[in-house]
Amino acid sequence: MIVTITGKHIEITDAIRAHAEEKVEKLPRYYDSITQIEVVLEGNEGGAQCVEILVHAEHNDLLIAKETGTDTYTCIDAAVHKMERQLRKAKEKQRGHKAAALGEAAAIENPTQLPEEGVA
Repeated sequence: MIVTITGKHIEITDAIRAHAEEKVEKLPRYYDSITQIEVVLEGNEGGAQCVEILVHAEHNDLLIAKETGTDTYTCIDAAVHKMERQLRKAKEKQRGHKAAALGEAAAIENPTQLPEEGVA
């Protein structure tokens, strides 16, 4: 898994980089097919910070979580929390799809059985 942290109009300190890496390293626990994570920190003129997390996963589209606020660390935490929810939902959808497909295959392989004779 590749983790990339970039800044637009903001200097990324070692503390911010360490905090972001620590938080995003936990994301594969929710969805194990993650290939790349990008964290984009953007500073605006008004003092507002914007954090965007882009997750590239196998067999899935790009997942994006974005948070805007005044504190960079709080924005990172909130964006990671949003991404965790998206990854959980994607994993449940993937698992549910496979379970439904297996159930349909079992129904095709085992045609309905006839009731036993003598049973009313």
